[in-house]
Amino acid sequence: MTATTLDRTTALILIDLQKGIAAFAAEFGVDQVIANAERLAAAFRERGLPVVLVNVTGGAPGRTEQGARRTGDLPADWAELVLPVEPGDITVTKQTWGAFHGTGLDEQLRKHGVTQVVIGGVATSIGVESTARAAHELGYHVTVATDVVTDMDPVSHEHSIKRIFPRLGETGSSAELVALLDQRG
Repeated sequence: MTATTLDRTTALILIDLQKGIAAFAAEFGVDQVIANAERLAAAFRERGLPVVLVNVTGGAPGRTEQGARRTGDLPADWAELVLPVEPGDITVTKQTWGAFHGTGLDEQLRKHGVTQVVIGGVATSIGVESTARAAHELGYHVTVATDVVTDMDPVSHEHSIKRIFPRLGETGSSAELVALLDQRG
């Protein structure tokens, strides 16, 4: 980890840790990602810092070369979060890759005085990266929790971790981030 720091009012944003996506990511270490996310969320909550739990229920309407994803046949619990929502948590349901577009998340974070976000979730190169890019563009300090992310495409995951995230902010493991929270008191 490089010189990662945490602002006084930092929020944790966990992207798409939901039943349907976790099922797709099972072979890519999602169980460890969820365990690390739970520990990090507990540390944020203990300090009264905002925890944002994001799920996705749709997709952007534009055409892609890979074709449209079907959403009509999804199981009823597909978008159900795998982490319990605690009192005071912020929940966001999105329709695109990133958690900021069309959700009011920026306004909610600013209302709490948030100046930095720590981001984790699935998929590293899609929802996490899109959210990190938007947060950076909105002026937040960005940190990605590197052991709280996974991707169904290992090459894309590595590219995001090694090439993209260092350009958008800082990175660190969940243990390193908890240690930084402990140092602050």
